[in-house]
Amino acid sequence: MTRELFWLALTVILTGLLWVPYIINRCQIRGLSGAMANPSRNDKPHSEWANRLMFAHDNAVENLIIFAPLVLILNLADYSTKWTVMACMVYFWSRVAHLIVYTLGLPVFRTLAFTVGFLAQAVLALAIFQVL
Repeated sequence: MTRELFWLALTVILTGLLWVPYIINRCQIRGLSGAMANPSRNDKPHSEWANRLMFAHDNAVENLIIFAPLVLILNLADYSTKWTVMACMVYFWSRVAHLIVYTLGLPVFRTLAFTVGFLAQAVLALAIFQVL
């Protein structure tokens, strides 16, 4: 496994686990049967942090759709440099930072974390065309 694929795997695992805390919150607020029921306009709302975590999860999924193919294309091209490895590592940690600051409700830091992740994706996109 390449180092880029390692960071992709960690990112996928992180993204795949983000639903757990807000579902636990849903069970605490609505009870197990309420959490398993079909959504209704009359449902008790999640805690604010859980709502923000849901949005962070959505954003993580939306960006994984961009990040994963970039890494896989580089892997298929057998192209790896210290910059592509670093970009993948930076992307993962920017996603961790994004979910933490988003969940805590820190908007400026959320935007900064997102931007760092976007720039890491840009490095990977440029590497595909071997511009770096």
